[in-house]
Amino acid sequence: MEEVSVLKLRIKYEKTGVLRFIGHLDIMRLFQKAIRRAKLDVSYTKGFSPHQIISFAAPMPLGMTSEGEYFDGEFNSVTSSEDMMKRLSDTLPEGIKVHDIVMLDEKAKPSMAVVTASDYYIYKNEECENDNLELLSGIIDEVLNKPALEIVKKTKTKEEMSDIKPLIYELKPFKDGIYMLLASGSKDNLKPELVIEALCNEAKLPYNRYDYMIHRIETYMGERDSLKPLSCDGERF
Repeated sequence: MEEVSVLKLRIKYEKTGVLRFIGHLDIMRLFQKAIRRAKLDVSYTKGFSPHQIISFAAPMPLGMTSEGEYFDGEFNSVTSSEDMMKRLSDTLPEGIKVHDIVMLDEKAKPSMAVVTASDYYIYKNEECENDNLELLSGIIDEVLNKPALEIVKKTKTKEEMSDIKPLIYELKPFKDGIYMLLASGSKDNLKPELVIEALCNEAKLPYNRYDYMIHRIETYMGERDSLKPLSCDGERF
């Protein structure tokens, strides 16, 4: 392996199938073990209890699937994108697959600091009886023509009525469901569940989170009119 100074890598992966029921902390531990098993030369913190220097972009809520998840890591040495992808994928269980590994500039900001948007595909949960997606799709134009779309947003400390329309960048019927591009990140963040709930309220339909499956397509950085996937911040090597 080529010995170099510490290198920053960004790793893109998918989480599908039954692994949607695995929480974020377990995903972190899974990758920490996978990196060790793959014998990748990851960097560790100093001190009494060293740990791998990795950080995740936008933790995915329990129950969602995704093909656009990311984490960053610092490595002491590398081989090639293809080799590291294969070695890492060979250690991972079904439902987790590495799609890309790129090298970042040494001055690049962490992925969690640059996330600005995510897009999603909402479709029917076949295990539930309710199928209101066609009705919800039918009122999208009406909703988008309204000056505001208000919903109760809950935090750990309070509940307040908020206009979420400025955080909806795109909303349209898609296949047999709904496509939405939403603000995401530390500054502005809108959960897809809130958009579904708001649509149900507008259609005067009961809202049940488990009637719908949510799949994240991609995680983006940049301004609203110039979004690009997080992997575009680096290059294959």
